[in-house]
Amino acid sequence: MIQPLDLAAVKRELAARARALGFGRLGVARIEIPEDERHLLEWLNAGFHGDMHYMERHGHKRSRPRELVPGTVRVISVRMDYWPGEAREAGEALADRQAGYISRYALGRDYHKVLRKALARLAAAMAERIGPFGYRVCVDSAPVLEKALAREAGLGWIGKHTNLIARDAGSWFFLGEILTDLPLPADEAAGAHCGSCTACLSACPTAAIVAPYRLDARRCISYLTIESGGAIPAQLRAAVGNRIYGCDDCQLVCPWNKFARAASHPDFRVRERLDATRLTELFGWSEAQFEQRMRGSAIYRIGYERWSRNIAVALGNAPGTAAVIAALQRRRNDPSALVREHIEWALARQFGRGADGA
Repeated sequence: MIQPLDLAAVKRELAARARALGFGRLGVARIEIPEDERHLLEWLNAGFHGDMHYMERHGHKRSRPRELVPGTVRVISVRMDYWPGEAREAGEALADRQAGYISRYALGRDYHKVLRKALARLAAAMAERIGPFGYRVCVDSAPVLEKALAREAGLGWIGKHTNLIARDAGSWFFLGEILTDLPLPADEAAGAHCGSCTACLSACPTAAIVAPYRLDARRCISYLTIESGGAIPAQLRAAVGNRIYGCDDCQLVCPWNKFARAASHPDFRVRERLDATRLTELFGWSEAQFEQRMRGSAIYRIGYERWSRNIAVALGNAPGTAAVIAALQRRRNDPSALVREHIEWALARQFGRGADGA
């Protein structure tokens, strides 16, 4: 006689295996998130997604996992810490305008590959335990409202800066999902604990957090330096400072990050001295050097042109030294019109002409 599957036991084994694979926590979510769907539609209708047209391309699939993967009844959500404990202190790096600041999540290897490999191993272990079942692994590879589902799985709440926060781990972690047809016992959704704190709103350099829980991506430095392929708006360039890939300011001031844990996965250690390299050195890289050094990094996907554009803006905001001026002038005839335009802005700013971007 075939014994019924003990799904509660399967879930406990999954959580144990997830910890062994380097995940900080695993939870299981139900798939109904109507309020988050409404919030997404309002956000899209406001145009806050900017050029991220993929956010509206999939209709309701992003907020209805069953439409994305037919048969889905649960989402297994996991988180993995990425804070690089050995990196240069973030505040010190931001204050050093001669060096480039890179978002802490991108200092190591590309997290997509790390998490996807670990999730695939987790799913394979589950299949070995219970036999074949329906599932799909997701790490930013499918239209999924991962933060809402992680909240429903009990992993944390969505803070006023729109990032997920956990009481025991802050917000310096990645998320990944397994969409499955297994009716595993679902966890209780996490409650919010931001209270009256608005530190993240005040800290945003470009005032991109226009209201609690409402982010205008078009003003966000992470969007401007990573997602946007065009010119960075002139009126926002000074506020970009030395941030050449992403921005962490809203997380750096979050009081819950006193509970953040340093990454245990070796792939999240700092590569290529990216936590402390001078802007002039980075701007001196050829395209071939960028390809060689950034392959395997999340930075690689923005390409050499955006990378150069971002550094040109940071050089415009850097202290006016002979080395900075020389680095900009050496690339004044760059093949990219986009890069040339940002170089001219930076030189004008350095020479005190049109410092407001005019």
